[in-house]
Amino acid sequence: MGVKSTFSLLFLWLFFLSQINAQECPTLISPLDGDTEVPVDNLIQWTAVDGIIGYLVSLGTTPGGGEIINRRSSGLNNFYQPEVGLPSNTVIYVTISLFLPDAPIRVCPLRIFTTERVTDPPQCTRLFNPQNNETEVRVNTNLQWEYAPGATDYRISVGTSPGNYDMVNNELTGNRLVYGFRDDLELDQEYFVLIVPLNENGAAMGCVEESFTTGIPTISCQDSDYPIISIPNIIALCENEDFGLITAPDRARGYRWIFIDSDGSETIVSETSQLRYEQIGDYRLELYNTLNQFGATIECPVSKNFEVVYSQPPIISNVLITRQNSGLTLDIRTEGTGNFEYSLDGTDSTFQNSPVFTNVEPGERTIYVRDINGCGIAERSIEKELSPQDFPAFFTPNGDGTNDFWQYRRPQGSDEIPYEVIHIFDRFGNFLAQIDPKSAGWNGTYNGRQMPASDYWFRAISFTNKEIKGHFTLKR
Repeated sequence: MGVKSTFSLLFLWLFFLSQINAQECPTLISPLDGDTEVPVDNLIQWTAVDGIIGYLVSLGTTPGGGEIINRRSSGLNNFYQPEVGLPSNTVIYVTISLFLPDAPIRVCPLRIFTTERVTDPPQCTRLFNPQNNETEVRVNTNLQWEYAPGATDYRISVGTSPGNYDMVNNELTGNRLVYGFRDDLELDQEYFVLIVPLNENGAAMGCVEESFTTGIPTISCQDSDYPIISIPNIIALCENEDFGLITAPDRARGYRWIFIDSDGSETIVSETSQLRYEQIGDYRLELYNTLNQFGATIECPVSKNFEVVYSQPPIISNVLITRQNSGLTLDIRTEGTGNFEYSLDGTDSTFQNSPVFTNVEPGERTIYVRDINGCGIAERSIEKELSPQDFPAFFTPNGDGTNDFWQYRRPQGSDEIPYEVIHIFDRFGNFLAQIDPKSAGWNGTYNGRQMPASDYWFRAISFTNKEIKGHFTLKR
């Protein structure tokens, strides 16, 4: 870096420091630094300072302290009015700080003054929010009143008729200028307020009662203000679960789930969009949207009763298949106490209430049964594609009652007979027997003569005219 560049940077830095130093601290002008007998409601004012972006004000009872106000912004105003006045007969320490552009806050030297000794009770005050005789006041309003010079506390009384302070009676607020009610006020109600300022010398005398009136609702629920409600009439508590969980299918501003006891008493069991339930019985769901006026909330409710019942997953016990020229008729038999519905070929298909399907085209299918209350789904394949593994590998026709006949092995729990006929051949291809689908099977004889132990062949023809070939062993 050259000498010229270094000199330029040094010049800019000195210029920046000179600009900061040019921001002289203000002088206290009301009251003056060191003044005594300053009124407790005195406006704090100082000389304006150019080139700043704001002031911070602190007032304390100790040097540099902020017991009265602490680093309160006055914007670009070179004055500040303490909201609740100043304590009497007290040394007040004033700290003015300057917001500087692109520089740290500058804290100016302390200034002090001493307030007057207040020897009289304060004068009365008056409401400014709401104002005396104001109407259409919001029900969630806070009372606010003007500062009474010299006051260190306020006593407030509120009632619903003149002189009858049935809501608030002689309550001390402290050195504050606002009072908030614990609950919202009533709509269309006149309220009477008496505020009495006080200090160590006594209470203000002759303070006048003021009043205001809350608003009268002029709105009412329209059709579009009500929520839509579409909860089912029946909800299941599945017998294999400890509890159920349901979420309201419709959006609303508020929710109330209510359990209705056998004696008619009602208990709110949830006020969210979701209900966890552990017992059967009668319930009601209330949905509501809200309208607001004068700070009051008006509900636009709808409700629907529903019942929680025990239910259980379905069990497919059997499928009865009847073959007709027009196709198959399927009759699905189930177990369980639930309320079931039925479908073919997928859970995305249409379910029907009847367990009977007619005119079903032959072929491999899967049936589905589900509890309509959501407690589970069962499935089973029918018209299973045949394969050689569906037939026994051997049989022993020796009359002992075990494996005495050779026949297609039905799946456990099924009465389905998926083939139309089976032909039996010896190993030379000679036809020996044709098995009736409803018979016990081949007993190992041909024309009344027992066939020898050997391997034999079969050809099974399904109802869809598919052939399955294989072999098995006859053992003696």
